Amino acid sequence: MKRKLIAAIGIAGMMVSIAACGDDSGSGDSKGTDAKGLTVWLTVDAQNNWPDLVKAADAAVTKAHPGVKITHEYYGWPDKNAKLDAVLATDKAPDVVEMGNTEMLGYMVKGAFAPLDTAKFDNSSAWLDGLKASVTYDGKTYGVPYYAGGRVANWRKDLFASAGVKTTPKTYTELTAALDKVQKKEGDKFSAWYQPTRDWYAAMSFVYDAGGSIAKEDGGQWKANLSSPESVKGLNEFKNVLDKYMHGDKTKDESDRYIVYGQGKSGMIFAPAWEGATAAAKENDKTGKLANNVENFVMPGPSGKNLPVFLGGSDLAVPVKSDAQALAAEWINAFTGPSGQKGLIAKGNLPNNKTDLATLKSDPATAVPATAAESNWFVPMAPGWGQVEKAQVLQTMLQSIGTGKKTVEAAAKEADAAIDKVINTK
Repeated sequence: MKRKLIAAIGIAGMMVSIAACGDDSGSGDSKGTDAKGLTVWLTVDAQNNWPDLVKAADAAVTKAHPGVKITHEYYGWPDKNAKLDAVLATDKAPDVVEMGNTEMLGYMVKGAFAPLDTAKFDNSSAWLDGLKASVTYDGKTYGVPYYAGGRVANWRKDLFASAGVKTTPKTYTELTAALDKVQKKEGDKFSAWYQPTRDWYAAMSFVYDAGGSIAKEDGGQWKANLSSPESVKGLNEFKNVLDKYMHGDKTKDESDRYIVYGQGKSGMIFAPAWEGATAAAKENDKTGKLANNVENFVMPGPSGKNLPVFLGGSDLAVPVKSDAQALAAEWINAFTGPSGQKGLIAKGNLPNNKTDLATLKSDPATAVPATAAESNWFVPMAPGWGQVEKAQVLQTMLQSIGTGKKTVEAAAKEADAAIDKVINTK
């Protein structure tokens, strides 16, 4: 099963209430300084793709604490949260747990994780902004970014070359000019840019590029901001993309985008970096033309800067019920520190920090995703954000805009009203 970005996962079902389990120590190391055992929950990504990094972290901890036994359990993404929710209601909580970064907020709000001292984690001062946001709630840090993945543009070199375009665009004007040529050449049934209407990760990139946002915090309260002039400007540009270049079903999300791309129905996508290569894989390339013809590039934005991208990824957290919080923090640092990041980069991941990210920009093999990830955004870290996602407020708004059911202004106002009803509710 191909590994996909956690960004696509969203916040899973909420757990049984554990708010009474909070710990205000602020350090994450009030327990377990002499712990004899450690239980680490990771997803199968680590088990299948970088088991050597897990072993290295174990070795570092057992060297510092002879006699400590470290136990690992691995879970698939669809199963993990249900198992975690169940165990957090008992006294058998793991000491370290991997979370998709969009899953963190609901658990932080409920008091499931212990606060951590960022000074005890290497490169914490350089964590990528979007990843840092994912582990921060109410002024405290409740997790450590593990690795990241961003979004890039990917197009078919052969199609664009046949339309007279032989180099990737550096500006949004160059991009749209190239798309116009391909759209004219291929006809109205073809999507020069296959951009699923309900893909809110892409749509919000246009919103943030225009200076807008999903919501803003003021005095501890969050207020929806999609109907602001800046946000509306970004939404209008997203609608323009849909109107001009997207000629597929305008009620769909992004879940099968790589399949549509592989069917030869599109010249370009804006997607997680793995999608272009996956579409070109033998089992997905129904045209036989994508292999050696797909090319990633940094997505330029209408603002004149690179389009800010949503950063997906994983975080590591310490459940508040852990009896080995200090040891858990040591293991996390050993796993996510400099040597761990080097190993994760070698496996095709983006690092959790700006220092390592900068080194990737000089390597042609990693320059595109590394450069794209420099400009990033994350969801509002508001207590009720999980309810916004669950209700699919953004997807509904975008479908109304894309299908012409509502104007951008009307759909944005309706979405703001729906968001404001729940965004401050725990």
